[in-house]
Amino acid sequence: MSVGMAMKRRPGPAAPAKPPRSAYDKALGLLARREHSRRELEAKLRQGGYQGDEAAAALDRLGERHYQDDDRFAEVLLRSRIAQGYGPMRLRVELKSHGLADARIRELLEAAQADWEASATAQLRRRYGSAGASDPAERARRAQFLLRRGFAAATVRSVIHADVDEAADDIP
Repeated sequence: MSVGMAMKRRPGPAAPAKPPRSAYDKALGLLARREHSRRELEAKLRQGGYQGDEAAAALDRLGERHYQDDDRFAEVLLRSRIAQGYGPMRLRVELKSHGLADARIRELLEAAQADWEASATAQLRRRYGSAGASDPAERARRAQFLLRRGFAAATVRSVIHADVDEAADDIP
């Protein structure tokens, strides 16, 4: 048979149909890839067509076996976002969107013991280099950048003023 000719296949026995995955198996598969909050898993199961009772039972079972834990999820997310250079305001909003209570979010942020000023300064250096900003428009642009990343206004003000002071020191 030449390469250009298509080979005909004989019809064989049909492959057995796979039984649909249970909500538990689906959620466990998602957790195998990364941590998820309960709210996030619930939404993904609903999108996958699983009924509320089946999804709730699966999530309860995952929680009982400690495969899914919102506290562990929050700690992992928090460490990751701090390492990426995000500030406490943005972290608070993101954790809230995953269904964590305000009191728990405060505890997690305090336990993280992050140096927000050092983080904000590092983000400025990464984005704009080591040269300080002397004109007001550039300082405002840098401040807006830090505010969008979730740093508190007081932290931004402190970092921007320190940046200005450094720039003034460089002038002979």
